[in-house]
Amino acid sequence: MTQPDFSFEQAAFDRGFSAIAGVDEVGRGPLAGPVVAAAVILDPENIPDGLNDSKKLTAKRREALFALIMQHATVSIAEATVEEIDHHNILRASHIAMVRAVEGLTRTPDHVLIDGNMVPRSLALSHETIVKGDGRSQSIAAASIVAKLWRDRHMVDLAQQFPHYGWERNAGYGTAQHLQGLKSHGVTPHHRRSFKPIHNILYQD
Repeated sequence: MTQPDFSFEQAAFDRGFSAIAGVDEVGRGPLAGPVVAAAVILDPENIPDGLNDSKKLTAKRREALFALIMQHATVSIAEATVEEIDHHNILRASHIAMVRAVEGLTRTPDHVLIDGNMVPRSLALSHETIVKGDGRSQSIAAASIVAKLWRDRHMVDLAQQFPHYGWERNAGYGTAQHLQGLKSHGVTPHHRRSFKPIHNILYQD
């Protein structure tokens, strides 16, 4: 299995850039909760070992890497709310979260590596897109880990208030338990009303 490396970042340094941020978002698919993005500027002298696409790591490994990234890198985490997802659409909302994450960095990057093939329209900085970037660039991999862990923890917190949907296990995705919870207990303020299963419940004949 190929691991992400620092080659995209190094190429940017070679072109004269000095602060390279990797950006990724998590939570496009769930029926509930915000979409979360992280922006990470790694310290080239202190890159945690084993960075990878967050989906390929065990929960324990993600926790350990999250702690190291927060300790050694410049990190910003941002979200777009359920209201924003419903108002715009999930793609636009995820881009809003990405731009917020970049703008929230305490050190302004001069080049941004973006996971995927689309550029958020309000991102004014120098940038490049990298398809499957969380498996290819260490900075984007770090951002994917931070965003996923932060969102998972947030959904565990929400599950304390709304215990019938299994969010502490499914992170808001439409699992059988989540759908059963919707049938039995209805829609919460944290559900995305523009998503079909929720929309169908709300607007049944």
